[in-house]
Amino acid sequence: MVKFSHGCWHPAPDTLIDWAAETVIAETRDEALHFVTSSKPINNRGDTLNNPTLTHSLTSPTDNVFHLSSTHWIKQKSVTQGPHFELFPDGKADRAVDIETSKTAESLQLRAGDLAASVDTRPKSFDITFRAKDKLLTKLGWRSVGYIKQGTTALHPRANYINPNKGQRWVTYQLQLGVGERVFGLGERFGPFVKNGQSVEIWNEDGGTGSELTYKNIPFFITSAGYGVFIPTSNFISFEIQSERTTRVNISVPGETLAMYLIYGPDPKSIIERYTTITGKPALPPAWTFGLWLSTSFTTEYDEGTVNSFLDGMNERDIPVSVFHFDCFWMPAFKWCDYEFDTDYFSDAKGQLARIKKRGVRICAWINPYIAQESAIFDEAAEKGYFIKKTDGSVWQYDFWQAGMGFVDFTNPDACKWYQGKLQALIDIGTDFGERIPTGDVVYFDGSNPEKMHNYYAFLYNKVTFEVLSKAFGEHNAALFARSATAGCQRFPVHWGGDPYSTFEAMAETLRGGMSLALSGFGYWAHDIGGFEGKPDPALFKRWIAFGLFSSHSRLHGSGSFRVPWLIDQSGEADKVLKHFVQTKHSLMPYLYSSAIQTHRTGVPMLRAMFLEYPEDPTSWHLDMQYFLGDNLLIAPVFNAEGRAQYYLPKGDWYGILDGKLRSGGGYVTEEHDFFSLPVLLRPGSAVFRSVVQNLESVVYDWSKDVELLVNWAEGMKTTVEIADHEKLGFSKVTLNIEDSAEGVTINVFKGSFTGSVDVTLVNKSIMPLYEEAIASNSICLKQGSSKITFKVK
Repeated sequence: MVKFSHGCWHPAPDTLIDWAAETVIAETRDEALHFVTSSKPINNRGDTLNNPTLTHSLTSPTDNVFHLSSTHWIKQKSVTQGPHFELFPDGKADRAVDIETSKTAESLQLRAGDLAASVDTRPKSFDITFRAKDKLLTKLGWRSVGYIKQGTTALHPRANYINPNKGQRWVTYQLQLGVGERVFGLGERFGPFVKNGQSVEIWNEDGGTGSELTYKNIPFFITSAGYGVFIPTSNFISFEIQSERTTRVNISVPGETLAMYLIYGPDPKSIIERYTTITGKPALPPAWTFGLWLSTSFTTEYDEGTVNSFLDGMNERDIPVSVFHFDCFWMPAFKWCDYEFDTDYFSDAKGQLARIKKRGVRICAWINPYIAQESAIFDEAAEKGYFIKKTDGSVWQYDFWQAGMGFVDFTNPDACKWYQGKLQALIDIGTDFGERIPTGDVVYFDGSNPEKMHNYYAFLYNKVTFEVLSKAFGEHNAALFARSATAGCQRFPVHWGGDPYSTFEAMAETLRGGMSLALSGFGYWAHDIGGFEGKPDPALFKRWIAFGLFSSHSRLHGSGSFRVPWLIDQSGEADKVLKHFVQTKHSLMPYLYSSAIQTHRTGVPMLRAMFLEYPEDPTSWHLDMQYFLGDNLLIAPVFNAEGRAQYYLPKGDWYGILDGKLRSGGGYVTEEHDFFSLPVLLRPGSAVFRSVVQNLESVVYDWSKDVELLVNWAEGMKTTVEIADHEKLGFSKVTLNIEDSAEGVTINVFKGSFTGSVDVTLVNKSIMPLYEEAIASNSICLKQGSSKITFKVK
């Protein structure tokens, strides 16, 4: 916790705060505001002495976004020293609005479209107000922007002559929160979904999923008031969210400068779209990644025979496996990472991998960027200077994980090429770790600040690894399975949730972590089905299977025990449950992959908190045990062995695609589900495609053949559904517009065409096709040139 005050009136012990008290220089500069604030009011000319200042800049880099920066000493290394986030990697969109600046005797004004900012320049006053369409979003008011010095020696005047940087230095923003305003996001957070009342520190650590520590800390939050805030630094950041000042979000960064992007929506989806324009859109994962991943688990004894027995067992039970994951011990002990199979356990690794691929199964090999000193490649990297170093020039080594390990220095271009060369033979890659990055006595090749590199290292690690796959396979065909992340890492999917316990409580905290991460711009997400630590009991495992297969990505993984279903549930029911939900996910690929493409284009995640879809419903902002998967499917996992599900439905009729039942919304629903079911509900006024083929062997098939179109009719409905082209990933094969009309339900082929029968089911009405030739089969053939198909509602 980083708190600088003791109540409303006093600073904390050994703390001096120079608050922005009065604007002493105010200028408009080329579509920007430049202003300087003093730390005490100016009553006479003598007050201009011994009066520390902050220099501020306020601009609008793109529509509906403001950028504010505040700096104490502008020529300090801590201000200019990298690393710096790669912002606007795909460029800025053409502006639709003009920027206007103005100055009066009392204020500076910046206006860009719907957004407006005002800086109070009157004597003995300070205030920055942010408005949208003249509605107050937030403000930095009295004692809300400051420069802080901490430590007794740092506060003594004479100490500054000896060491002006002695002690701790911070810059803080304290944004006003409105009545009832709620805060969400800040990366993968496993505690309460609503962040109000919490202290959140942006600092990547390997702490499991059951504490305030997390692998993916993202300095971006979204609010229920229609805006989001991104702090564009990889440094340590403290967020005190109504936990120090009860009407504020206090944001503090060590050093001499602080900046923020204020991103206006007004709806939460638009905020995320604009945030991912700033930090990058998620790449589109290849379709095969959406199938089932099966792992060896972590500290288990396994060899080629074990792997074969797992794949044979899944095949005997008709459970398709898309990816097989070799966890850590595919490499020899004490030699991680040398990127070579342990010959004691895998005598014919090359042949085995070829045989696995012949089954139609992809391979994921666990790696991390730490090289043990017993690794065959350690000396080579050390001699060439490819490791992070100490200030004395020696290699920075560590024993916590692999004995004597060095850390690959990804700021060195030659080290990156060397590392990519080692990975080239692996191709399919799962990346772990990247959180335990040193900060003391550290020197990087490019001179980066070690404190800022601690979080940023994950970005470089993910990027360098992703580039290997992109180069080998091309666009839309690269995928990682990564754990650590910072802002921008959503560009290199997929990310999974880390190490949860095998309990229902951990299953729920996993979902909270996933939804918070998704609100931070991460489009695709997985988690360890059954939990990582401990062996799940059969009931938990079967409930987690349903949850896992209704996530964008699905992996069976654990620590000291295997996760094949027959070893967990001796009754054999888990085998059937897993087969059922794998097949259900396969059948929904026409919908799921179209949703994935939408996520790639917009940045809006596949996993969605309820308020992304229903921001106008006050209840939706509090829900953390249910979610949307894409635009149209509401999922409510069952978090108990008994099968009791309680969830909330907004108004309208909701159709259960698993049980064929309708539910009326406008309140909470309580119901019972066996292990083969959970609430998976088609929202009112929407439609989804799904395959009607039984026992699909893969997630990759022609998604336009033998499909059923489920239409949940609602009065006044107007929706669009797409089927992606399974061969030209990233492109739609056909787009249909469906809307309620005077004639009934009208389906227009808006784009493309396809052949084959489509069973159209109006799930809450009976239908009669107008076309006589279609009545007998209740099936419509959409052929080349088809333009309009109309159904009458009985």
